[in-house]
Amino acid sequence: MPPATHEEWLTLAARLTPPVHHLIDGTDAPGEAGIFPLVSPRDGQVLAEVADASGADVDRAVSSARRAFDHGPWPRLSPTERGRILQRFADLVEEHRAELALLVSLEMGKPVTEAYGIELRAVTNTLRYYGELADKLSDEAPQTHSDALALVTREPIGVVAAIVPWNFPLTLGTWKIAPALAAGCTVVLKPSEQTPLSALRLGRLAAEAGVPDGVLNVITGQGRAVGQALGLHPDVDVLAFTGSTAVGRHYLRYAADSNLKRVWLELGGKSPNIVFPDAPDLSEAAATAAWGIFFNAGEMCTAPSRLLVHTSIAEQVIDLIVERAGTLRVGDPLDPTTEMGPVATARQRDTVLAHIDHAKQDGARLRTGGSPLPHPGGLHLKPTVFDQVTPDMRIAREEVFGPVLAVLTFDTTEQAVALANDSDYGLAAGVWTSDLGTAHQVSRQLRAGTVWVNCYEEGGLNVPFGGYKQSGNGRDKSAHALEKFTELKTTWIRL
Repeated sequence: MPPATHEEWLTLAARLTPPVHHLIDGTDAPGEAGIFPLVSPRDGQVLAEVADASGADVDRAVSSARRAFDHGPWPRLSPTERGRILQRFADLVEEHRAELALLVSLEMGKPVTEAYGIELRAVTNTLRYYGELADKLSDEAPQTHSDALALVTREPIGVVAAIVPWNFPLTLGTWKIAPALAAGCTVVLKPSEQTPLSALRLGRLAAEAGVPDGVLNVITGQGRAVGQALGLHPDVDVLAFTGSTAVGRHYLRYAADSNLKRVWLELGGKSPNIVFPDAPDLSEAAATAAWGIFFNAGEMCTAPSRLLVHTSIAEQVIDLIVERAGTLRVGDPLDPTTEMGPVATARQRDTVLAHIDHAKQDGARLRTGGSPLPHPGGLHLKPTVFDQVTPDMRIAREEVFGPVLAVLTFDTTEQAVALANDSDYGLAAGVWTSDLGTAHQVSRQLRAGTVWVNCYEEGGLNVPFGGYKQSGNGRDKSAHALEKFTELKTTWIRL
């Protein structure tokens, strides 16, 4: 059982001694570029001094993964044995669940109860899912001429660089490393410089589970330098990235300038959440809209940051959301009663506050919030709601990545769909209606990778996740994720 009280979590935090060195070829490796201080958004204090990777560190990690793929046992193990090791990995994550949740909470400010109950549950479920799936994929033997046999086999693609952000560091990390490992690839994991400790601990649990040396390497350091080195590295076969659209563009350029490595991108979002007058329960729709934008301090690529609500019910729905924003408990992420912690970094706080200022200047009406809260560290923000937003305003077009909701209104279904699709992004969307025809028709017209009907942010590991347009390409989760980490080979045998 996890700690139950604020004091118990604080006691556990005081006993933590997380790893701070890279994990390369199964061993601790100090960074050649020195160290960098990791500051907790919880209180502004330095959590640890963490290894900062140099170009030489990146070369060592990639070379380790290359050797493990070309000459090591992992790609040559049976899929059943790889699956067993992933299952053991999941068992160890479950055993260390409280420790990992605490590291995530201290690193990026997620309430520890959510880190434990949501993030770490997703991590273990992901490892178990791909552990179970590893030996259940089939090759093909298409019918051909009577004097030939055709075989289509799926083979691991090679060395994978997985670069993940700080908002869901372990969830998004395992969404990439679990299918890559299940396929027989080797991996270099680069976590955000804001969340290195949980990733380093995860890598050591993988080794303890039986993942061979060099198969999963973890390197930490500044995103631009390490990411560029991985993006340009000729021995990286696939780069899987979750983060901003601006950075995703760089990885496409790096691939073009190096070995044309495959680049899979899960990028930003400005997801619309459409509430029709016949929504089954307006109170539930409003509560879910508030939860969706304030969960994880709004630092979520799928956050329903654009609420599109029918004019006839707009005031009722907005009032319910504003009321919920006013009662949300914002505070210490190690306090189990906290519902929203700080944003992850001072830079992100300043970005969110700049978006709030722009919204005011553009003429949006501030209904609640819009300013910081006086907590240690200075990174807690009030849940914020703007209405009277028009489609041309920056608050309606740019990803804020904070607890800020923009409310737009519509009068017809056609207008709602047009507003929803009027975005550079296409990651997710929500639709609230009691009409089955409306649900199907609107869902089909929305240019988004996931559409939730009468709910939001629900699903399972067996459904794919990814975006349209500038929200990226490829899919995480489900068997489709294996497509990113495998090659199809045709063998034609003359009989």
